[in-house]
Amino acid sequence: MSSPTRWAGVPLSDRRAERRVLLVAAAFELLGTDGVAAVTVRAVCREAKLNSRYFYECFATTDDLLGAVYDHVVGELADVVVEASEAAGERRDRRTRAGIRAVLAFTSADPRRGRVLFTEARSHPVLAERLTMIQRALYRAAIEEDDRRFPDADPLSNMVGAALFTGAMTELVVQWLAGALGDDVDVVTDFALERVLAF
Repeated sequence: MSSPTRWAGVPLSDRRAERRVLLVAAAFELLGTDGVAAVTVRAVCREAKLNSRYFYECFATTDDLLGAVYDHVVGELADVVVEASEAAGERRDRRTRAGIRAVLAFTSADPRRGRVLFTEARSHPVLAERLTMIQRALYRAAIEEDDRRFPDADPLSNMVGAALFTGAMTELVVQWLAGALGDDVDVVTDFALERVLAF
């Protein structure tokens, strides 16, 4: 556990921020490796090497901590996808391919990420709510993209296309993480792009 001198000379706000980072990292390790059941106050504090009183300085409940872990991993994923899409240029097909590949590569490069974002999120209410929010954001973004590409189309048609894309992307990642689609990210991405562009 943390020693009394560990935080000597560090401003209170900085101490709290650092402890929060340590707790989130510890919970990510436990959640991503052993699942929701492993994320207890005692286990997280042991992993972070912090006294349990510091837990409640940062989080009211373990559910709050789980949400923070999910938000952290989603933030990392968003940064990776944006960077990949921007590097791909302006063409829609290249940007879409870059985005799909970035999601698949990010979630499989560290199995803990995929478990946090998709596997555990299917069974835990706090994580499931956040996954739903991400899917809704993707749905809205897909509608906006189609509205730009097909301004004269029936709005319902664009909504249907966005719904298909959102559902397909979620299931694609789940199957990829389960190993059902092989291990060649570029082959899977190319097939996915072919189907997505057909929507």
